[in-house]
Amino acid sequence: MSEFWDERFKQKEYVYGIQPNIFFAETIKQLRPGKLLLPMEGEGRNAVYAAKLGWKVTAFDYSKEGQRKALELAKENNVQIDYHISEATSFIFPKKTFDAVGLIFSHLPPGSREVLHNGCVQALTSGGIIIAEYFHPDQLGYGSGGPKQLDMLYDAALLKNDFSELIPEVCEEKVVTLNEGPYHQGRASVVRYLGKKR
Repeated sequence: MSEFWDERFKQKEYVYGIQPNIFFAETIKQLRPGKLLLPMEGEGRNAVYAAKLGWKVTAFDYSKEGQRKALELAKENNVQIDYHISEATSFIFPKKTFDAVGLIFSHLPPGSREVLHNGCVQALTSGGIIIAEYFHPDQLGYGSGGPKQLDMLYDAALLKNDFSELIPEVCEEKVVTLNEGPYHQGRASVVRYLGKKR
C-alpha cells in the first residue's frame, strides 16, 4: 500500500493542497500550543500549519514521498516538524505525551483502525484532545474522494465507541464542500469529532 501512496505523492503538486483541513485549522488555532501528534500525515499540510502556530509537531506516514514533500513544505515555511516513516499499526505511541492528536482522513480497515485510535488515546496527556475528520459511509454517493470500501468509512457512533475514554465535545455528521487539492474537491459527507481526555 505504501507504493500506492508513494506514487500519488510523487506528483509535483500537493495532491491534497498545502492549506490545512478547515476543521483541524479552526480547532487547533484556538488552543494553547503544545505537543501535537499527526498520524498518517501525508504531505504535511496540517503539520506545517500547526508548527507555524507554535506547536511542537510529531508526524508519521508510511510514504517516503509524503515525508519528502512535508519536509520541503516545512522548509519553505521556515518551520521544523519531526516526521517519521511508520505504518499506523507499528508506530510506538509514547504514553501521556501529546496535548493534541489530529486524525485527518486517516482511514484504516477494522482492526488496524482500533489499534491507531487506541494508541492515540493512550498518547494524550490529561486534558489533551483528539481532533478528527473522516469520510462518512454516505461518501460513497459522492465523487470528492475517500475510500471506496464501506468498512473504511466511519460514522459518529463508531468514533464515540472508539474514543469512549474521552469526553466528546463535537461529534457531528455533515455534508461539507471540500477544496483540498485535486483529490478532495466538491461536496462530501464527513464526520467530525473533538474529544478531551479526562
